[in-house]
Amino acid sequence: MTTIQYINTAGQLHELCEQIKKEPWLALDTEFLREKTYYPKFCLLQIATPEWVACIDPIALPKLDELFDAIYNPAIVKVFHSCRQDLEIFYQLTGKLPEPVFDTQVAAPLLGFQDNPGYAMLVSSLLNINLSKAHTRADWSKRPLSPAQIEYAADDVIYLCQVYQLILQKLAELGRSDWLKQDFAELSNPALYEVQPENAWLKIRGKNKLTGKQLSIVQTLAEWRERAAQSEDRPKSWLLRDELLFDLAKLQPETQEELAEVRGISERAVSRYGKELCQLITAAKNRTPIGQDVKDRPAKKTQQQEAILDILTALVRIRAEENSINPNILASRKDLEVLLFNDGEDECPLLHGWRFTMAGKELVGLLKGEFLLGIEADKLAIVKKPD
Repeated sequence: MTTIQYINTAGQLHELCEQIKKEPWLALDTEFLREKTYYPKFCLLQIATPEWVACIDPIALPKLDELFDAIYNPAIVKVFHSCRQDLEIFYQLTGKLPEPVFDTQVAAPLLGFQDNPGYAMLVSSLLNINLSKAHTRADWSKRPLSPAQIEYAADDVIYLCQVYQLILQKLAELGRSDWLKQDFAELSNPALYEVQPENAWLKIRGKNKLTGKQLSIVQTLAEWRERAAQSEDRPKSWLLRDELLFDLAKLQPETQEELAEVRGISERAVSRYGKELCQLITAAKNRTPIGQDVKDRPAKKTQQQEAILDILTALVRIRAEENSINPNILASRKDLEVLLFNDGEDECPLLHGWRFTMAGKELVGLLKGEFLLGIEADKLAIVKKPD
């Protein structure tokens, strides 16, 4: 069994950094808390290779510049599973992102796994090991960590090393080793981790049902809530829940007394933010809401458009079956709608990377009339239209 290095002194950290510099790749994971804060509270960093494993204590070691310098070496591949939250922490702490990265959650569907497979499921399927869930809800900010917690945390990267190696081997056998370069490069795009408060309303469900004054109010309050949550480092829902944003948009209180009558708003919110919220609501009522940029997609698709989507779906199924992957991994119905209605080419995954090679190019050609869909030997076939 590999000895787990617990790193909580500057001397140990320096030795580990020298060790890291010699490696071609690292498996990484983080433990953090976010229940009571806006930003994740970094509690533990786990790193492993096939030869060693270490758990670094960022609470005991607030200065981690040397560590990040070693990890960010572009000659070292950084391996994660579902890396977005881990990379968010890295970006928050350093203002930059590591490259190159490899995400096993992104890669696994190319081997026939479902979309966004969980880590435990991958470990079970590939290694026949069932991971413990004993410390799933542990408070990783408390010290000292128990030996069982440290072992639990280390297992995440110990098995990630094995999963990574198996996935690499299987991708190579299928000739798919280079398919994910663009997907992985995008994971190191700072735009994924930079929160723009003015766009916070775009993530609120049900906004499409609002128009005019109500939409303008929700947009304004969502931006205010995002900035306030960032400033106070508190969860957004602790300030105003989404349902409350809608209630305020409908009731449109103009005084603190009226605001206090709104069901669900706390006395603290009325006392601390009441005057500002009322001013924002009043101003928002007199502004035109920001457009939702739905372009020219019809509210209801015609029978002809539905039929075209069915044909595109048929092509996706053919190519997915040929490559032994789930067709939803290749393209969802929503992806095909984006392609059909030209709702922003940059947002359509079918126009980038391996998806474009496998099906996107043919789909575009089909829409342009360059390809024809027919039946040959009882099977659907896509053929280039003769000149």
